[in-house]
Amino acid sequence: MLLRISTGFLSFMTNIQFQPGAIDGTGCISNAWNMIKANYWLYFGIALLAAFAVSCIPCVNFLLVGPMMGGVYFVALRAMRGEPVEFSMMFKGFEKFVPLMAVGVLQSVPAIIWQILDFTFRISDVAIRATRGTRDGDFFQSSDTDIMIAGGFLAVIIVVSIAFFFLSIAWAITFAFAVPLVMEHNLSPLDAIKLSARAGWKNVGGLIVLAILLGLIFLAGFFALCIGALFVLPIIYVSWAFAYRQVFPDLNRTPYQNPLPNQYGSFAEGM
Repeated sequence: MLLRISTGFLSFMTNIQFQPGAIDGTGCISNAWNMIKANYWLYFGIALLAAFAVSCIPCVNFLLVGPMMGGVYFVALRAMRGEPVEFSMMFKGFEKFVPLMAVGVLQSVPAIIWQILDFTFRISDVAIRATRGTRDGDFFQSSDTDIMIAGGFLAVIIVVSIAFFFLSIAWAITFAFAVPLVMEHNLSPLDAIKLSARAGWKNVGGLIVLAILLGLIFLAGFFALCIGALFVLPIIYVSWAFAYRQVFPDLNRTPYQNPLPNQYGSFAEGM
């Protein structure tokens, strides 16, 4: 069966339309702030709890990434439609726990691998030090063999780290929209990942620009007495929700979203 492709792209398994080249990074951030500022502390509490659940609970956090972020998207997308939101709605993701958990675990694969590699490198370093009987600070007294081993070990770490960095970026682009697609359209994990991958790589430039802008905002918050990074989390999370909505437009006009973004992915004036 032939697929008809018009202005948007259709998934093979669904009829969900997405827009290529649709992400306006600055628009996502400004729209996020305009939406949350009137009810900032609600979004702050939601973002803080989500960040704690996915970052600070060892082992279990990988199982919670999908459901917690699904709840964050649920609240943000509901607010975009002008519907009332409340704190308890962030747990809506647990109503689709299994598919969101599956997406979250797969999305976290690079982080899991990195933790394993980091643990392996640390153990290897300890083993090398124990084998050669060299203490910290004795580097200049080490033999040529010790220096070659240390240099080779460092080179391996650098190469692996660089390769892993680019792999992580590619993985993040592929999974950029998987969680909200499961949350909003009840897709299976596989269908959500496939559609997210197609949409993500058709919007790769916008995703990278948005990530850089949000990274700068996070750094600015971090340098503001460190704890400032916590206060920009709502902007970061909601900005990603706006990016999703720009790529997957809501065909019903909402206070914060026109039916379709223009060719640059920005919104019309008079929002």
